[in-house]
Amino acid sequence: MKIGVFDSGIGGEALANALQQTFPEAQIQVVNDHDNVPYGDKTSAEITELTDLAIQPLLTKGCDVIVIACNTATAVAIEILRQKYPSQHFIGIEPMVKTAAKQTKSDVIAVCATPATLASERYRGLVSKYASHLTVIEPDCSGWAYMIENNEINEQEIAKVINDVCERGADVIVLGCTHYHWIKELVQKLTNGNAIVLEPSEAIGRQVSELLGL
Repeated sequence: MKIGVFDSGIGGEALANALQQTFPEAQIQVVNDHDNVPYGDKTSAEITELTDLAIQPLLTKGCDVIVIACNTATAVAIEILRQKYPSQHFIGIEPMVKTAAKQTKSDVIAVCATPATLASERYRGLVSKYASHLTVIEPDCSGWAYMIENNEINEQEIAKVINDVCERGADVIVLGCTHYHWIKELVQKLTNGNAIVLEPSEAIGRQVSELLGL
């Protein structure tokens, strides 16, 4: 079995590691677009074009499924890719709004994501469907992907965001960008036990199994 993983930057490697543990016999091919990261501040047309170009090696290698391990690219481009390559299985990543809505007790959740993801119709649809009765905080995390991609993590800047959303009552924090998976432990530490931190690695593994009938 071949699983392709695409992300704009290093975030996909974290997901690929998790998938390798779930599917130890699988060949996992990872590609990124480090030259153009981050995607979160680009136009929809740019994101779609760059994603299409970046996944070509995965299409050529005949991957059984390609995981678009980028919330921004999923939100903007995945339906276009499915139309363009109808015989290829794609799985996208979306902010875990549905799960957060089920788990919150305070009726306040925080979604940490890129500007492009937060502005997308796909994300707004998730909020409308699953969290319209909740307070959804969308903090400014626009610099996080660049920071993580370039190994310039500013714990003080991240702490400012996490402390603010916790003080505003959020008891579930959604990491809506694959880059942010690399700082999950830091975010968990910063919550001081006041919030659950969600990211979708396990859910993606289940989707691969279901899609390929494993």
